[in-house]
Amino acid sequence: MEAEWQARTELLVGAEGVALLREAHVLVVGLGGVGAMAAEVLARAGVGSMTIADGDRVQPTNLNRQLVALHSTLGHSKAEATAQRLLDINPELKVRVVGEFLKGQPLVDLAREPYSVVVDAIDTLSPKVFLIVEAVGAGNRVVSAMGCGGKLDVSQVQTGSFWSVRNCRLASTMRKRMRHLGFGADFRAVYSTELSRAESVVHCEEEQNRKSRVGVIAYMPLLFGTLLAAEAIRIVLGDVAEKGGCHKPLVGIM
Repeated sequence: MEAEWQARTELLVGAEGVALLREAHVLVVGLGGVGAMAAEVLARAGVGSMTIADGDRVQPTNLNRQLVALHSTLGHSKAEATAQRLLDINPELKVRVVGEFLKGQPLVDLAREPYSVVVDAIDTLSPKVFLIVEAVGAGNRVVSAMGCGGKLDVSQVQTGSFWSVRNCRLASTMRKRMRHLGFGADFRAVYSTELSRAESVVHCEEEQNRKSRVGVIAYMPLLFGTLLAAEAIRIVLGDVAEKGGCHKPLVGIM
């Protein structure tokens, strides 16, 4: 058995699966409600190396949904706060912190490095599109979160092909931008088919690269982040995820 804290994971995916997770290097970009949750699930699953990136700092408006948002962390770097939390879960985790908003050549350089999976949890259009285009172009597998603001119904949250996402303004705008760039590759996305509530959107110019603020409930970004991590873990495990750790036929439980 692996270390005691990974015993339950090993029962499910086997020693081979635990080893694959330990050897994986995952990039997580965007450490808000969605990205920080994805990073935490990946750390708890036993991913051995992570690069995490975000230039934002914890604000009072983050307290309703973001794991690292506490009164004790207000004003702190989200990237540094996330790294501290991940290392408190797994002190052996190899974590690289990029505490800046990525654009231009630094974004391209980071996206083109080799990773087991790239997890996109960016909530602004241009860097989100360019991260995906550059990462996929470099041969990386990508999982991406679509918009979770203005939505309440967890039963409509799902994963699937990016090009099949519907009822998401962000995805629609991304597709237009990607087609303009000549990009047509597919990747996995987490999204909701629920229509966003128009009254939940307030236009403003006060936040980094944002022209509006969208209402969001505590559980929705956490669900999106969990599903992002699940998709990333599925990619890392490959066939091991299908056969499980005990290599026995599945049985019903009465």
